[in-house]
Formats: sequence, C-alpha cells, structure tokens
Amino acid sequence: MDRYLVIKTRDELLRIKIGQILYFEADRNYTKLWLSNGIQFTFAINIGKIEELLSSQLVGIDSVLARVGKSHIINKNHILQINLPKQKLLLLTDEGKPRELTVSKDPLKQLKETLEAELAEQKNEEQA
Repeated sequence: MDRYLVIKTRDELLRIKIGQILYFEADRNYTKLWLSNGIQFTFAINIGKIEELLSSQLVGIDSVLARVGKSHIINKNHILQINLPKQKLLLLTDEGKPRELTVSKDPLKQLKETLEAELAEQKNEEQA
C-alpha cells in the first residue's frame, strides 16, 4: 500500500507518494521539495514545520525520510553515495541522474552510521 504525505498551505494542498520524495531543502522561511522525477515545489513553510508534518502523518512506519543537518530532509532509499571528506551526499533520481547535496560533516557521519546499523540489522534478520 502506498503511503502519502499531505502538505496543506493557505492556498494549496499537495498529496505526494512518500517514495517519490527525493529531499526537502530549507530556504529561510520556505522549504523546497524535490521529487525523484525532477519536479520541484516551494512552500511558505519552514523545514521545522515540515518535519512536524512528517512525524505526525507517518506514525507507525519505518521512516525512510531522515533529517540531515539544518537544511535537509532526505529519502534514504535514494542515497547513492555518502562522501565524508568532501561533505557530499549523492541522491539518485528516477532517471538515474545524481543530485549532489552539500551537508556538514557531523550530520553526514551520523547518517552513514545509521545506514550501516540498518544494514547490519537487516543482515541479522535474514540469518535468523
């Protein structure tokens, strides 16, 4: 079953499949949403409010959306590469085009460790 995120503002309503979300990016009091098919939306909502929406609407499912630093919420299923020395995160679109984000080192390191822990957990479940 597909899960959706609904974002409502005063003037619009947007209903998006979770799997289509590539990332959210903070831009002062606005938030940009990039979908995996290349479509972009901009909301007059700050990223903190977007994070609250996500936590209230996506209760009870494994979160594929993760806050990375102050500026980004990314879809972990689209991660292609994490490069700590260069502070780069590559996300892959549906067309196979990479989108490069610059993320500070500590949040990027934490994301890498989280993904490694999830992989280890999956491996243990498969062996059980």
